[in-house]
Parts: sequence; structure tokens; C-alpha cells
Amino acid sequence: MKRFATAMLAGAAMSLAMSGYAQAEGKVIGVSWSNFQEERWQTDEAAMRAAIEEAGNSYISADAQSSASKQLTDVESLISQGADALIILAQDASAVVPAVENAVNEGIPVVGYDRLIEHPDAFYLTFDNKEVGRMQARAVFEAQPTGNYVFIKGSSADPNADFLHSGQLEVLQEALDSGDIVNVGEAYTDGWLPANAQRNMEQFLTQNDNNVDAVVASNDGTAGGVVAALEAQGLAGTVPVSGQDGDHAALNRVALGTQTVSVWKDARDLGRAAAEIANQLAEGTAMADVDGAEVWTDGPQGVEMNALFLAPVPITRDNLDLVIDAGWVSKEVVCQGVASGTVAACD
Repeated sequence: MKRFATAMLAGAAMSLAMSGYAQAEGKVIGVSWSNFQEERWQTDEAAMRAAIEEAGNSYISADAQSSASKQLTDVESLISQGADALIILAQDASAVVPAVENAVNEGIPVVGYDRLIEHPDAFYLTFDNKEVGRMQARAVFEAQPTGNYVFIKGSSADPNADFLHSGQLEVLQEALDSGDIVNVGEAYTDGWLPANAQRNMEQFLTQNDNNVDAVVASNDGTAGGVVAALEAQGLAGTVPVSGQDGDHAALNRVALGTQTVSVWKDARDLGRAAAEIANQLAEGTAMADVDGAEVWTDGPQGVEMNALFLAPVPITRDNLDLVIDAGWVSKEVVCQGVASGTVAACD
């Protein structure tokens, strides 16, 4: 899988010529969101909508509210409203396929946004999720190279959950095989919901008499649920916990020491990239001709797809200045409640 050196370079690689924007003028770009319960998607939407409208195109959207069946209806509604291209953040990667096929049959190109929709006629745009998993595992393993590990995975309906976990295991399998670390709990998190992650973590703590030394959680929402469960047992800050997305609350937890790492995927870059791709596709550009596209076949079914991957950045206490200096989050939010002299970015 092709990777870029930094998220900034990846974002730059996605910039399209202004002539492409001019050609796409007047198109309608429809966006189907899985939900807005997580802070992350609101950030994506702001960047995406701005880039669509800057191109002279129209943005329309629908919120599936965590319902796979509603998302099918939403996509049909976007088609009926005249969408010239669709961007779909799948609630359920398999359940949404009929909607993708309906769009394709209508001559409407589809961008599978952030989450894989394994279909040859869907363009796959995301960050390198296996590398995200590797980054999560490396940070937790560096903090705690022995002991009992819990794996709080993402939604079983989202292929990203397995991409992340496979990346985590690439880093940790040797230690698992040697017995240096022991898997004492592993569960998917329905809908990626923090409350479900908290319940799973509470069960694993009970099953192991609180003898848990590290938690590899797959995003910041699930990490928040894990930290809540640890706090209830007086363990927050003593057990390394991973996450991803750069959620503001998670970055504050990193500064406070209750979360070890949040792998930052600058959603502004991803949102802009999706808009730029959709603008091109709406005008009739072939998927293979999209700037930066590569052929990718690493999905569960091995379907050949056109794809583009942006590079993530792990954020720990040592480099919190990166997200602050980039304008992703304010210093006040990151450093709320942080003791003076404990975190360089907060001084």
C-alpha cells in the first residue's frame, strides 16, 4: 500500500488543478453521513462543504443516525435530489452496497469515505488504517511492554476495525507469541459507540479482577469509554490507552495522562480531498485518472479498487504542540486541568 511521509504531504498531493474546479462548476455533490454523534464528522463536513462550495458546486447531505437501513433511504433521496456524485460514510459496509449499485446504475460516481465500501465502482478514500493500528500498538507497547492487554476494537460492520486490528497485531504478535503480553479481553464495539466500549471494558475488568495492564482501543470514542471504566476503578492514568482521530477531549486526556496516544488524522485534509475527488468525478473524470489514485486490492474480498490514502500522525504528550500549532485545537482545550510543568505544550 502506497504511503506518504506526512499528513501534510498527503494533503498537498491531493490538491487538484483549478481548471478541474472550473469544469465541475454547477454540480451537486451528495453526502451520506453515518452519524454526527462523534465530534470527528463535524470537522470533516466543514472542510468538505467549504471545498465543494468554493468550486461553485452545491452540497446536500443526509444523516443516517447510525441506521444502516436509513442510510439506504438517504442515498436514494440524495439521488432523487439530483446528486451528480456521492460521498458515502458507510454505517454498514455491506448493507450500503445496494445503494452504491443503484447510484452506479444511474451513472452517479461514488466515493467511499474513510470506511471501505468494497465495490469496484466506489473510489476508496481514507487514511492508512493499518498504519494507524501500528502506531496505536507501538505507543502502548512502548509504555507497557509486558502484562495483560485488552483490545477494544471498532464496529464489526466496519472493515476499518479489522484493518486497525491487523496493524496492531503486526506490532504485538511477537510479544503475544512469547507470552510477554497476554490477551485477556477482546471485543468489537457496536457502532463505535463509547458507551458500548465502556461496557465491554467494565466486563473485562471484572473478569480479570482489575488486573489489566494496557488497552489498545481503536479510536478516541472507544478510548473515552475505556478511560471512564478505568476511572471508576481508580486505574485511569496508570493503564496505557490508545485511540485515534485527534478528538479534542482525547487530546486533553493525552495531556492529562489518562490516554497515551491519539493517532491524528487531520479530517480537514480528508474532507477537502473527498470534495476535490467528487468534483472531478461529477464532471466525468475516470476514477483511475483522479490525482494521486492508485490501484488497491487489500480489502477482505480482494476487489480491485481505485484508492487514495493519507498519512496519519501519532500524538502523545511529547508532540501535542503539533495539533495546537496546526490550529486543530486550542491550547486552552488541550491543557485544561493540566498541572503546570508537566506537559511542554501547556507551559
